Amino acid sequence: MTTVNVHEAKTHLSRLLVKVEAGEEIVIARSGKPVARLVAHQDSRPVRRFGSLRDRLRVDDSFFDPLPESELAAWEG
Repeated sequence: MTTVNVHEAKTHLSRLLVKVEAGEEIVIARSGKPVARLVAHQDSRPVRRFGSLRDRLRVDDSFFDPLPESELAAWEG
């Protein structure tokens, strides 16, 4: 882990980003006191896999039956 002061971070940001992309962690300090940590961005969205719920969910055949008139009227307004 590398520690740099604010002035050095502003001056050499591009170089620091190259190091971060390579997996290094950079700490930015003000007056020798750590203030921030520069780390590589991690994509937080999960990867969607099609068919991941296959064999886990069951839909009863009655699901496809027509709705009663009273419930159909409630949905249609």
